[in-house]
Amino acid sequence: MRVGPAGDALDRFEAAWNRLVDGERPRSLAVLSFEDLPALLKNLSPARLSLLQKLRAAGPLSIYELARRLGRDYKNVHTDVTQLASLGLISRGEDNRVTVPWDLLRAELRL
Repeated sequence: MRVGPAGDALDRFEAAWNRLVDGERPRSLAVLSFEDLPALLKNLSPARLSLLQKLRAAGPLSIYELARRLGRDYKNVHTDVTQLASLGLISRGEDNRVTVPWDLLRAELRL
């Protein structure tokens, strides 16, 4: 995850394009960028970070089971899962269970 202006994403795109033009193989990298720190904190609150950690450790779970294990209200967990899934931080399987497909979540903040 990165916090910074949209131009940073364009710079990364240009660098990737130049690597392809130079004949280098593309590198797979998933980057989630936020405009500023308040946007990052809104989307990745302490409760949502705890949810990601619990889900990563447990493996695929139903939202109901995840809410039970977190000791939180189902509706709030459902809202958080929906938001985190829209950001690509959670995946939903065919059986409707959710999982965290990442081993590492790194945040980078440019000063």
